[in-house]
Amino acid sequence: MNAQASASSASSAASGAPSAAPAPAPGAVAPRDLPGERGEFLRSMAEQRANLLITVRGLDDERAARRTTVSELTLGGLLRHVTQGERAWIRILADGEGRAPEGMFDMDQYRMREDDTLAALVADYEAAARATEETVAGLPGLDVTVPLPHSPWGPPETVHWSARRILLHIVRETAQMVPPGSAA
Repeated sequence: MNAQASASSASSAASGAPSAAPAPAPGAVAPRDLPGERGEFLRSMAEQRANLLITVRGLDDERAARRTTVSELTLGGLLRHVTQGERAWIRILADGEGRAPEGMFDMDQYRMREDDTLAALVADYEAAARATEETVAGLPGLDVTVPLPHSPWGPPETVHWSARRILLHIVRETAQMVPPGSAA
């Protein structure tokens, strides 16, 4: 099963409804089918997303919100975090102005709120994935650099990262969320 089918299957299992990415316009290249480095990134990211979604496959909202360690983190909270994190990094890349996107440092992103549902969290994650694919498809290349927002833990001077480094950071962050043994 390919990564896109795995991700779609995982989200369908979590939400109970089929999920399909919008079809590209006739003659257009689907973002994951891009040649070269941008396509390699998107395929790697799709694999990591599919692996992460395996961890919530078959869970109901109560189990996704359940704390299983002394930490406050839950699987639903981890899914919210990777979604918000991916959106923030892609916004930094797309805007190129070095401003922190709204909510980037919001600690609430790490928990599944009472009004969250797993199906909605998965759908939001899929929407973030589509936005990432569209942004990456529109880049002239991965050597483009952007200033990073200042953060409490960062250096006082402005730091610039290439699109490549931002995208690798997103892949790493997503891969870190996959519990051992959950990847197919």
